[in-house]
Amino acid sequence: MPYSEKILRALGKENIEVGDKLELVSGDFKLVGELMPKTEVGDPDTFVIKIDNGYNVGIRHAAASKVKLISKGTGAPKFESATMKSKPGLPKVAMIYTGGTIGSKIDYKTGGVYMLIKPGELLNEVPELAEMANLEIRHLFSIASEDISYMEWQTMAKEVESAFADGARGVVITMGTDAMHYTAAVLSFMLKNLSGPVVITGAQRSSDRGSSDAFFNLACAVKIAAESDIAEIGVCMHASSSDDRCAFTRGTKVRKMHTSRRDAFRPVNDRPIAYVDNKLQIRYNNDHSKIGPRKGKTEAVTGFEPKVALIKSHPNFDPSILDAYVEKGFRGIIIEGTGLGHVPASTTHKEYLWLDHIKKAIQEGVVVGMTSQCLYGRVHPDVYRNLRLVSNLGVVYCEDMTPETAYAKLGWLLGNYKPEEAKELLSKNIAGEIKERTEADEFLN
Repeated sequence: MPYSEKILRALGKENIEVGDKLELVSGDFKLVGELMPKTEVGDPDTFVIKIDNGYNVGIRHAAASKVKLISKGTGAPKFESATMKSKPGLPKVAMIYTGGTIGSKIDYKTGGVYMLIKPGELLNEVPELAEMANLEIRHLFSIASEDISYMEWQTMAKEVESAFADGARGVVITMGTDAMHYTAAVLSFMLKNLSGPVVITGAQRSSDRGSSDAFFNLACAVKIAAESDIAEIGVCMHASSSDDRCAFTRGTKVRKMHTSRRDAFRPVNDRPIAYVDNKLQIRYNNDHSKIGPRKGKTEAVTGFEPKVALIKSHPNFDPSILDAYVEKGFRGIIIEGTGLGHVPASTTHKEYLWLDHIKKAIQEGVVVGMTSQCLYGRVHPDVYRNLRLVSNLGVVYCEDMTPETAYAKLGWLLGNYKPEEAKELLSKNIAGEIKERTEADEFLN
């Protein structure tokens, strides 16, 4: 939301723009500072001023308010940009740029976060990449990951297909972290017959902060893409809070587990495929598909059904909400059940019983899958009576998949297969999302 017309008129009379130093007087109160951009939320009749101690202060415009220009600012920030020159003998790596924190900087003058519009602005900060690979920059979009839809996933998958067709040895995708594990899971199903690694990376902290993880994450990601023997999709991010190593984790087994820590991305029911240390040495850590002779080219199978819901079971949940999804034409539902895959099935309070609503959804042709809020371990339909009641309705128990991966998988299956085929494949391993056995150390670590 921009400043109100009233504030804009007051600023216009004094030729004051964002970044200028001004004096604001309201009655006996006087404030000197720099005019900040107006945030998208909040009162449009409030001046936002950065004072000398670095804090931003909001002052509501009053009838008696007066503003006076003290000095002009320097305008919007400009960031240096680099170009990559091809070097003989280095592998070709395509870098697909989509935005996110890894592609942003804070302008400490205004306090605003700016998306770097040109990928070269990021490469300028990591010149050592020029010695690791011949990077081909492919700029798809500059958006936050939470704004990505299935249509962007389809575009990204097709761009990866194109990059391999054009001779890339590996692909790096830079993006925001909030929905990164969804993207990693979806691309794991969309991309078939990979001829090399697809490495998704980002940053928890913007690239100009002293504690930024952007540069190390990017360097490790390019190393995996340029030199590893891996032919899978995965996420490459910090493995600890220190700059000692990054972990490359399978796209169907990775999850963001912390809002702000640099080592937020952890494997669930799995181990990282590989680590890259601070000397950029690769150490393999898990079984994986390897680069080798293949029939045909890497292919993007991009069908996706957006009308799939991810629903969390919790005490006092009204299961008639499932009826609303059915009425809205949803074709799939993934339930985050409790424990081994429970929902209320025997409660004495009829309004909280799930069974009839699940039965109705399945009778209407909706594919219903069950996962667990526990994340670690696996669901099982036979251990308790209530589990059997749910399973007997035709609910598919999704083994050791995370809820997000099950959601991504069901959306992809329903976009490419008939419902009965999608239901059959939901509990079958396609892209490393299901393991036959869960090891104890995968939880302890």
